[in-house]
Amino acid sequence: MGAVVGADIADPNIEHLPTAYAIVILALFQFTVNKFIIKNRKFARLITFEPTLVMENGIFLVKNMRKIRYTIEEILMLLREKDIFNYNEVLYAIVESNGKLTVLKKAEHHPITVGDMNIEVKEKEIPYVVIIEGNLDYPSIERLKISPQWVRDEVKTQGYGDLSTIFLATYTKEKGISIVPYQEQGHINIQH
Repeated sequence: MGAVVGADIADPNIEHLPTAYAIVILALFQFTVNKFIIKNRKFARLITFEPTLVMENGIFLVKNMRKIRYTIEEILMLLREKDIFNYNEVLYAIVESNGKLTVLKKAEHHPITVGDMNIEVKEKEIPYVVIIEGNLDYPSIERLKISPQWVRDEVKTQGYGDLSTIFLATYTKEKGISIVPYQEQGHINIQH
């Protein structure tokens, strides 16, 4: 649909009514096909494919790959997108019905987590914006159950007298208020 609308916008000589008609027809066709896919499993299997196992224990299942028309290059690319550059790390790889690859790595290739090492860690909290571009963010301040005056006082203790000098300030219970002042720098080009 995007291509049809794009062509209409790009070429002023194209009539808009036939484009609108084509969009309605395409939308109805897509709606009808989706209805059939949901109601009829056999039709769904004809139009789409079931999740398909394409690798097992580092071995490519070529017959399954051919069945869903995936090449070795496509599978290798999908593995690289998952940061897997050595196919021997894969225990199972499944091409899902949406075309994405789901991978279960072999146990020896799983990254070590703090849970594996029995280390206790605190959950991180999301920093709330309390000042943005020199203005107090009242909804966040209310949600945090702190007062605007408390925010102003904390800002002053960090050496900022005027809120207008603050580009961004965030708050967490662990760190308190973190401030990013406006930076008065010239335009910097990054060389290619």
